[in-house]
Amino acid sequence: VMIADRPPEVQDRALPGHWEGDLILGKDGKSSIATVVERTTGFLMLIHIQQDMNRVEAVRDGLIAKMGALPDHLRQSLTWDQGTEMHRHKEVKIAADIDIYFCDPHSPWQRGSNENMNGLLRQYFPKGTDLSVYSQTDLDYVAHQVNDRPRQR
Repeated sequence: VMIADRPPEVQDRALPGHWEGDLILGKDGKSSIATVVERTTGFLMLIHIQQDMNRVEAVRDGLIAKMGALPDHLRQSLTWDQGTEMHRHKEVKIAADIDIYFCDPHSPWQRGSNENMNGLLRQYFPKGTDLSVYSQTDLDYVAHQVNDRPRQR
């Protein structure tokens, strides 16, 4: 389902529960972290992607675990880019009970909250870093640091 089909309330950021997601890639594109940002509050969740696992399955499993743990009212929608890591998005939609939308090709600005957050995260994970060395506990700590950091909203 394309971004143009998202409900209008997603765009105005009036109601929480609408998320944007993407991957940040590590050294040589061999490691990655999934980033998910809530559009209204800017709340960040990071998901460890196991390097020894198929990336599509790792993203699916990580999203199901993180998004599925949220209360119902905070699981309205997730907007992602056209990356192949979301090949099993239908399974995420069903298991986490969340609507999933995709940006137009080559249009990262359609997920502006997530793009800005990924830029901020490069302070913690500079380009060329091997991201596989970070555990989910490490990522939860970084997410807490970012979420506790004063930001204009």
